[in-house]
Amino acid sequence: MAAKKIAEQQRMKKIVQILKKEYPDSKCSLIYKNPFQLLVATVLSAQCTDERVNQVVPVLFRSFDTPEKLSKASLKEIEAIIRSTGFFKNKALSLKSLSSDLLKKHQGKVPSEQTQLVELRGVGRKTANVVLGTVFGVPSMVVDTHVGRISRRLGFTKQKDPVKVEFALMDLVQKKDWVIYTHLLIDHGRKICSARRKPLCDQCVIATHCPKVDVL
Repeated sequence: MAAKKIAEQQRMKKIVQILKKEYPDSKCSLIYKNPFQLLVATVLSAQCTDERVNQVVPVLFRSFDTPEKLSKASLKEIEAIIRSTGFFKNKALSLKSLSSDLLKKHQGKVPSEQTQLVELRGVGRKTANVVLGTVFGVPSMVVDTHVGRISRRLGFTKQKDPVKVEFALMDLVQKKDWVIYTHLLIDHGRKICSARRKPLCDQCVIATHCPKVDVL
């Protein structure tokens, strides 16, 4: 078992190295200027594309760019701006609530600990890890649909529950690469290993390391 794990860690290390060269500018694609704005954008990104969120947040932040302003906004005002992101009523409630809690419990600042972040309405492990890894530099593994799907395709896990996938990957990816791993797989999923169309295996730089692909 130990030998198998070491082999998988080495395979993972090689894949990450290759993807880093393929996507040298890989990073969080959400638009933000500070931790609060990233938190808001990430909450809005649930069941929504980053592209759509990036169209909405500049409008939202023109009027409500701080916890103070957003907490005082009416739900109707927030809903009207974020409607196109989907589930806008729940998201509006979450944004207003988390803004109020940031003021009441954290002096208006976004906490840098996962346990405190997930106490905010609308913030789960995935959202918390995005904020921790992106703006606070805390090694965090974010598992979105791309990360889960491609990691399973690569044979690194059979789990479908995001939290179980997260812990399985943390055991294989070097800690210093936890944050970038997510961005690399998102970029690779969008360009090559898509869920909406047939994966472009003949163009994939990690195809020879993928058990789902015949040696090309």
